[in-house]
Amino acid sequence: MSRSVDLWIDLRSPYSFLAKDPAYALEKEFGVTLRLRPFTLDIQGTYNVRDPKVAERGLRRIKYLYADVRRFANQRGMIILGPKKIFDPTLIHLAWMYADAAGKGRALIDAAYPRFFKRELDYEDRAAVEALLAEIGVDVAGFDAFVKGPGPVAIGVHQAEADKQGIFAVPTFVVDGELFWGQDRIDFVRAKLAG
Repeated sequence: MSRSVDLWIDLRSPYSFLAKDPAYALEKEFGVTLRLRPFTLDIQGTYNVRDPKVAERGLRRIKYLYADVRRFANQRGMIILGPKKIFDPTLIHLAWMYADAAGKGRALIDAAYPRFFKRELDYEDRAAVEALLAEIGVDVAGFDAFVKGPGPVAIGVHQAEADKQGIFAVPTFVVDGELFWGQDRIDFVRAKLAG
């Protein structure tokens, strides 16, 4: 049985997008099993404040984060545009879980991320999300039932497991119970796997 690495990501997170391909490379480099896991960041709670000074600092932080993420993206020829609003990730995370059950979870992630960060995919648009599922070869006939039934339960199971592992932000790698937060911590993950 191969060693496993959990990678907790939120499909709205530009840093998670940056972590994805280097994380995939870990499988080839170390023969590990990479388990991509959904984690929903509480972005609204973080930046929804009443004190104008605190809100302004939050806005400056967001602007800096996107400037920083673009530096990393530019090095790799990737386009990452900041979204025009804070999107609710529930529908796209449900689509991910649904696609994953059909063996197409990574295909959904690989198709969704670049479109979202080019502002070509609205994660809250049901028709667009279903079109994405169909495009990657997932039968959407059962998606509505999944969204209304087992889907939210599956998301809840992941969130509970994230809490159990101590996840607080994304992307977070977990190797043998040790957390490595941030796409720029991949060298620490490699060292842990090599050691």
